[in-house]
Amino acid sequence: MGRDEILPGTLHLLILRTLVQRGELHGYEIAKAIERSSEDVLQVEEGSLYPALQRMLVKGWVKAHWGTTTENRRARYYRLTPLGRKQLHIEQAQFERVVNAIARVIHTA
Repeated sequence: MGRDEILPGTLHLLILRTLVQRGELHGYEIAKAIERSSEDVLQVEEGSLYPALQRMLVKGWVKAHWGTTTENRRARYYRLTPLGRKQLHIEQAQFERVVNAIARVIHTA
């Protein structure tokens, strides 16, 4: 099977979780980490990732600074804030609630 796009409403959760697990990363690293963690099922599009990161910056869930990659390219590095950690718990609880509700509907006789 091929790759699938991220389900609507889950990108923030996946980004926050990735930053908790892997620490400070630039956008491309975040996208690749999500893809690897999903065993290449999920595909993170640049057109979704960077606007999501910008929204997260505005909300104070992440902080960013400019740095240089190992390939000597300029990149913006993101790290989780305490507010972002709190939001991760909220996003994860909401996701689990929805998944459980969907499972109940699917498994209803």
